[in-house]
Amino acid sequence: MTAEPADPAPADEPRNTTDAASARARRALAALHGLRVGDALGAQFFVPAHLSLLRRAEVPPPPWSWTDDTEMACSVLAGLLTRGAVDQDDLARSFAAHHDFDRGYGPAAGRMLRLIRQEGGDWRELSAGLFHGSGSYGNGAAMRVAPLGAWYAGDPERAAAEAARSAEVTHRHPEGVAGAVAVALAAAAVAGGERDPRALLGAVLKGTPDSAVRAGVRRAAGLLDYRDVGTVAAVLGNGRNVTAQDTVPFAVWAAARHRGDFPGTVWACVRAGGDIDTTCAIAGGIVASAPEGAPPPDWLAATEPLPDWLPPLP
Repeated sequence: MTAEPADPAPADEPRNTTDAASARARRALAALHGLRVGDALGAQFFVPAHLSLLRRAEVPPPPWSWTDDTEMACSVLAGLLTRGAVDQDDLARSFAAHHDFDRGYGPAAGRMLRLIRQEGGDWRELSAGLFHGSGSYGNGAAMRVAPLGAWYAGDPERAAAEAARSAEVTHRHPEGVAGAVAVALAAAAVAGGERDPRALLGAVLKGTPDSAVRAGVRRAAGLLDYRDVGTVAAVLGNGRNVTAQDTVPFAVWAAARHRGDFPGTVWACVRAGGDIDTTCAIAGGIVASAPEGAPPPDWLAATEPLPDWLPPLP
């Protein structure tokens, strides 16, 4: 068997194998914290009583509970921590084992995970058979993948390949895969030190396969000077259709436009409406892949902790 080459590392990452593994894990965990805070805070604005807070740019009272976005992202990180890469069979088992109906899963995903858990269904057949055999192009694969991108900082090709593998477990349609690849590339670039918004979107465009998602990111690159979130969302989408192509371009725009500013990123997604918890989770995970983009401590404290089944960091 040919040994797998070591992952290329950012210039400032330790070259010692143990230290490098720890650095990868810390980056991925930072992205996961951004994802869970964005997810949980965004979900609060589906509560009608909180709409007045949105108009005043005030956060709701705690606690903030996260949704399926965070639950599935935890499985992605758990697989990386235990196996060092995406093992699709293991990831499918983890998704199914930890599936909590009350977290807001879509009906197709929920049914698929129940079939895997309760009847031993094969994820390959189930994923490929969704939506009359076209596979899903929903935003679910994109919403959970920012920690994987941060893990592979410095290696965009590997980030894209592993993101595609993680997506295929539930989203076999090319648009669903492209959405995950685009988000992973954005997180990998930010975690690797990219701070220029145009270069960040350029890195996403370079590695994202031809798709409506990629076309949307190209439009997003032309809107970086826009400040009006409503206008940008009208052009790019805001996740209202719950598809990758209607969600990822705006979320990546928000992360690039408000780089290093976690509250600014999340408020942009909240004000855009649509699938708020998912756009906040995607953009929050990307921005938090860099230390300066971490969520405010009081927001972290207000958010439901991560589950206790996550493996420890090295």
